[in-house]
Amino acid sequence: MVKYETPAVFEKLKQFDTPTITNAVGSYPSDPKCLAIYNAWRGRWYTDQTLKCMYPQLGRRIGYVVTAVYGPVDHDAKSRYSLFDVLKAIENSPKPVILAIKQDFPDDLKGINGLAGGMMMSSFRSLGVEGVMSDGPSRDLDEVREFDIQYMLTGVTPGHGNFEVRAINVPVNICGMDVMPGDVVHMDENGACKFPADRADEVAEACQKLSDSEGDKQQRILKAETAEEVMKIFSGSAYGD
Repeated sequence: MVKYETPAVFEKLKQFDTPTITNAVGSYPSDPKCLAIYNAWRGRWYTDQTLKCMYPQLGRRIGYVVTAVYGPVDHDAKSRYSLFDVLKAIENSPKPVILAIKQDFPDDLKGINGLAGGMMMSSFRSLGVEGVMSDGPSRDLDEVREFDIQYMLTGVTPGHGNFEVRAINVPVNICGMDVMPGDVVHMDENGACKFPADRADEVAEACQKLSDSEGDKQQRILKAETAEEVMKIFSGSAYGD
């Protein structure tokens, strides 16, 4: 399997789970350790409960976003794009890549569209994709598991009809999270979170500070014997607000 060079800061960020990333990026704006990059509730910077992790055992993934929009074949407006164009966008992106696939299908088709399967996923992996997230289902879980590529989907289904690529590297919303090419996405079994690529070092530093602080509080809480003791530990922290 092809190996890709990963920025050192990405390796640091993979030490933390995605909820810790969200804590650093924006969940606790009253905490000075939080960067408050986005509005905590309304910023559309992390995914909702509809996105599911297919391979929790594969662990955390992080990379630069490439986007692709797929839809059913429109015979009245032939698409200018193909799988080749998606592959070229991946090839030309900084590595590693998180591919965000927007499924622009009507409601009666979207739930039965097993879009990305073994052949597509193997081609994505060969060019540096470490994770795929989509706001619809896909398929071939057993086959794709062997590629060591994370699959974040709304579910699975075994088939599909004819579809086409409608757009590449445009802003998309994936299960509540707005992403655009060049964003960084961190994903694990809890979901996905984005942040600007030029803030990666700050996010890593904030994660470390928050993780150290939380770890210390948890150990003290585990030794507490009364509600008063627990709340005294919480007092003054963002978690106790």
